[in-house]
Amino acid sequence: MSTTSAVSTAPAANGSQVSAAATARSAVRRRTALVWAGRVGLAVFVLGGWQAFTAWGIVDPFFFGQPSGIAKRLVDLFRHGTEFGSFYSNIWTTIQEALVGFALGAVTGVVFGVALGQSRFLADVLGPYIKMVNAIPRIVLGSIFIVAFGIGVLPKILLAAVLVFFIVFFNAFQGVREVDRNILANTRVLGASQLQIIRHVTVPSALTWIIASLHSAFGFAIVGALVGEVLGAQSGLGLVIKTAQNNFDPNGVFATMLVISVIVLGAEWLIGKLEHRLLSWRPPAPTEANSL
Repeated sequence: MSTTSAVSTAPAANGSQVSAAATARSAVRRRTALVWAGRVGLAVFVLGGWQAFTAWGIVDPFFFGQPSGIAKRLVDLFRHGTEFGSFYSNIWTTIQEALVGFALGAVTGVVFGVALGQSRFLADVLGPYIKMVNAIPRIVLGSIFIVAFGIGVLPKILLAAVLVFFIVFFNAFQGVREVDRNILANTRVLGASQLQIIRHVTVPSALTWIIASLHSAFGFAIVGALVGEVLGAQSGLGLVIKTAQNNFDPNGVFATMLVISVIVLGAEWLIGKLEHRLLSWRPPAPTEANSL
């Protein structure tokens, strides 16, 4: 009798699990649909209100532009380019500067963050100097780089790298300091070398902090490249914005800003994919588990 009841309850349990999984997936789909509906609705509200206010004369389109004018200016930029070359070449120049600066700043930030996080002596010696450099206004650094290296791509790469470096450095440093001391002690007892500890314990433990910093770091890399181009450049989106500003062309400014936003959102998506791949070993957080 007990065997029969156990066999009969097994399909019921499996059925309830399948039903719960289907309900969870349905809830996730509903939430995703609501999120996208909210995003689209907010965009329509803002752009529609902007267009209406400029059409009614409440807002002066000469100073604030107009969504329809921005769309026309964007099409014109892609079709006819700028006085500094095609719009595509200017986009590629800024992307190159931001990517190289991002890579340089991220690598040096991780290396210095891990090194100083591991060594209290190095942290005490170099800490004040790092804070002093971090306190220098970035626009001043940009001017120094342009005076020293000219108006080529190098000053923009260096400025982007500086902005990225400090974000990644402080996160990597704090991530190393937050590593569980009991785990470190156990690995040393088991005979692990310092290099093995860094490779298999310290860096994986700090990886969450490092990846989190990369989400905002690429945006700062773009900012560094744009500031450098505004200060002095031969091409790039920053120069396009500066020229549009000098020509009292707000539609051109907003059109270029829209392109920059798309670039940053694309980079954010790629970094999210990288985070999912590198941190696939990590158990999901409670909020992540609830959304599965």
